[in-house]
Amino acid sequence: MDLLGKLQAILGTDGVLTEPADCAPFLADHLGRCQGRALGVAQPRSVSEVSQLLALCDAERIGVVPHGGNTGYCGGAIPDESGRQLVVSLRRMNRIRSVDVGNYSLTAEAGCVLAQVQAAAAEAARFFPLSIGSQGSCQIGGNLSTNAGGVNVLRYGMMRDLVLGLEVVLAGGRVLDGLSVLRKDNTGYDLKSLFLGAEGTLGIITAASLKLFPEIRMRATALAAVPDVRAAVTLLTELRAVSGDRVSSFELIPRVAIELTTRHIPGVSDPLPGAYSWYVLCELSSSRAAEPLDAVLEEALGAALEGGTVLDAVVVRSERERTALWKLRESIPPAQRHEGASLKHDISLPIAALADFVERAAGWIGAQVPDGRLVAYGHVGDGNLHFNLSQLPGTDRDRFLARTDSVRRGVHDLVREFGGSFSAEHGIGRTKVGELERYASPVELELMRAVKQALDPHDIMNPGKVLRSR
Repeated sequence: MDLLGKLQAILGTDGVLTEPADCAPFLADHLGRCQGRALGVAQPRSVSEVSQLLALCDAERIGVVPHGGNTGYCGGAIPDESGRQLVVSLRRMNRIRSVDVGNYSLTAEAGCVLAQVQAAAAEAARFFPLSIGSQGSCQIGGNLSTNAGGVNVLRYGMMRDLVLGLEVVLAGGRVLDGLSVLRKDNTGYDLKSLFLGAEGTLGIITAASLKLFPEIRMRATALAAVPDVRAAVTLLTELRAVSGDRVSSFELIPRVAIELTTRHIPGVSDPLPGAYSWYVLCELSSSRAAEPLDAVLEEALGAALEGGTVLDAVVVRSERERTALWKLRESIPPAQRHEGASLKHDISLPIAALADFVERAAGWIGAQVPDGRLVAYGHVGDGNLHFNLSQLPGTDRDRFLARTDSVRRGVHDLVREFGGSFSAEHGIGRTKVGELERYASPVELELMRAVKQALDPHDIMNPGKVLRSR
């Protein structure tokens, strides 16, 4: 029996896609940077099918590329150009297996869309805090495999911090049944941590037990203009102190981002009458319906206005106004795409170093990239900036993109100088393997390779991602 026949014997005749038109959506990333070829697209419906599938691929030495919602930025879900790898889509494994209200936990399969998990939590009067711009299409398996971040990391942590247990199928088909809902368990190595952020290179996550939190019953949201990044960091410190650490989101937005979104995205408007260099979108939240968060936020911003930390501010009064502010923030990436080519960097720094870094890096960009302008925005509450350059209108696109490698090197070297990371929340995938080799220590790389060898001796699990293929 040929390979297709063996796959169909496991998955059924409708469980394997081979027609070019059917496979095409799985072979290119949504940014258009990575394009691959594949033997086909496998679509298992159960853990048993994933187990049999990986046992077959291990025996046949066929590379396996796990595929979620295809919203990643580093090509981690795209096969290489050889045409000898098999894409495995988890979209049919999309059940919420259980919700334990009393234990504040939920078990979901990897193919569940993030918004589906959020809704299941809300139906149980609970809150699942992971929130990212692609939540209507990204899948939980991808969120786990990339250790997704988003706008609520400041208060709730990364995806890694929201996991109680995992179910994982290993390269030879063995199943790690670790769907624990325990909050305390000190029985040896924390094996689940190996697979969180591993981008499918050590096994395929098929389900997860996730932490839930009390339902959010009160929010206060504001957009504040600040004179510079240093003032934004100061405001964050002040807000955390006066609110009893109820700050859930604190997003930095430059003036250029407001200009881009209002120019290119319908329905986005400038919330303040004046034009300022920098803004922060901040949100307080509480599970207590009677919490006077608006008053707390207004008082804090009033004091900051008097002290010069804030130049102007608006506290929204309705959910419609709140939605409008968040639409502005979430529209920055598509607005950049409308404007032209971009050079993107997903970096993190110690919060205390953010202001000095932006000042140094902005000066370097101004001197080295005259045909680009800096669009630095992101989750300043946890030190994560999307440090991007947008092509200036009227400039040559190819010449601008030709600077990609030199700009990346300059930015990332400066990030290292300031004690930061070149990949804050987007992972490594296939596009940053060289960066990991440059910036990780020899000991770190040695340990990563040893783990990979131990769990995937034949290098079939997402080969060439995170670590270079052997």
